[in-house]
Amino acid sequence: MKKENHIVEEPAANYLKAEEDLLKKALSSSYTERFHTMARLMKLNMILKSATIVHKKID
Repeated sequence: MKKENHIVEEPAANYLKAEEDLLKKALSSSYTERFHTMARLMKLNMILKSATIVHKKID
């Protein structure tokens, strides 16, 4: 009896198309949406800047 290998192939990712879609989505947003997104990123940056990292030894 002949044994067949069944290999599942993942579809090839189209990174160029994905990048173009993200750019189109970003360009279609309004100035108000862009402002709110930038303000949110700036707040997050301030929070992360003041964060301290504490390492604990694993017992």
